Amino acid sequence: MRTLLVEDHPSLAESIRQALVSAGWSVDLMHDGLSARTALETESYALLLLDIGLPEMDGFSLLSWLRKHDTRLPVMIITARGSITERVRGLNLGADDYLIKPFSLSEMEARINALIRRTRHDGQEVHRLGSLAFEVGARSFTLRDRPLTLPPRELALLEALMARLGRTVSKEQLAAQMFSMDEDGSFEAIEVYVHRLRRKLEGSDVRIVTFRGLGYQLERAPDTSPVASS
Repeated sequence: MRTLLVEDHPSLAESIRQALVSAGWSVDLMHDGLSARTALETESYALLLLDIGLPEMDGFSLLSWLRKHDTRLPVMIITARGSITERVRGLNLGADDYLIKPFSLSEMEARINALIRRTRHDGQEVHRLGSLAFEVGARSFTLRDRPLTLPPRELALLEALMARLGRTVSKEQLAAQMFSMDEDGSFEAIEVYVHRLRRKLEGSDVRIVTFRGLGYQLERAPDTSPVASS
């Protein structure tokens, strides 16, 4: 999944970005509120991590603007401003969680997982298609009750397809979830990751189907077992 991180402290921003990338996220990093607003207007995100003390446009103003245009995007405020007044203000403006600096990266990751679990996938903690299961909070897959270990790009791809069961997902939508602004999100790259993922699903009851000119869809594979004759 793809997140927008808005933090004006360079070293902290990079530490958070690296932690998210290691956890399989695609991260766009902005250092001021106006640049973040432009990104929110033009890109698609699964999560916003938002500092309050930002140049150009502070975090509260950005959050207020966002909630007039998007009421569903999960938002976690990350700030040193920990007074009750400011926490209440942030939550009343539409933040879903409020994390006070300094914090551990492990706590941040745990709270992000809890936030995603609450706000995405219609509240379901586990999504299933045949023998494939996706645990939303842990962002992990199992296939035939065994862990399906995937590198970050393939994880993001399968997660995007799993979140849209029964629907065709375009290459544009996949690129928006798999790559950040400064990464190569070409359609050719997506085809490579689809090919790799198909190989890992071979022999199972789940497959990725191509709809030419439209995109990809995750569906049950047809049963090819022989029918016993009477």
